[in-house]
Amino acid sequence: MLDADVLESPGCLILDVRMPGTSGLDLQHHLAKNGNPKPIIFLTGHGDIPMTVQAMKAGAVDFLTKPVRDQTLLDAVIAGIAVDAKRRADAVIVKRNIERVETLTPREREVLREVARGRLNKQIAFDLGISEVTVKLHRGNVMRKMEAASIGELIRAWETLPAPMREV
Repeated sequence: MLDADVLESPGCLILDVRMPGTSGLDLQHHLAKNGNPKPIIFLTGHGDIPMTVQAMKAGAVDFLTKPVRDQTLLDAVIAGIAVDAKRRADAVIVKRNIERVETLTPREREVLREVARGRLNKQIAFDLGISEVTVKLHRGNVMRKMEAASIGELIRAWETLPAPMREV
């Protein structure tokens, strides 16, 4: 439907609801289904409230009805680019955290999971059948490998991981 270079490059899409061969809403659905989170702005002369609600619930940045003021369109594009920049930055963080978690031993992953659940060292030690000193050692290794300066930072990194990785 769209060239891969267009989908991978930074920016956002401006679509009309009515386009040759498909509708903008169908394209939005297709992109979402295929895991492409490209921000979309709808610009149309044929919009109605249900259509607007559908597009916005599906993640559209904005839904503008023609004629539209230049500044309104420009503001929507700036918002779309900001959404894309945030998604890209978040993806880099997630990738980095995945790579870091993959350096942990299975036991360090268990300790990380329990720390992220808010468990105390004593509780973790009891549940894993190891000493509290060993838990502290593993937690220190986790902090170093994850490059986390605090438990809060470690938990934020943990929360960015895909759910299957958090299952240990």
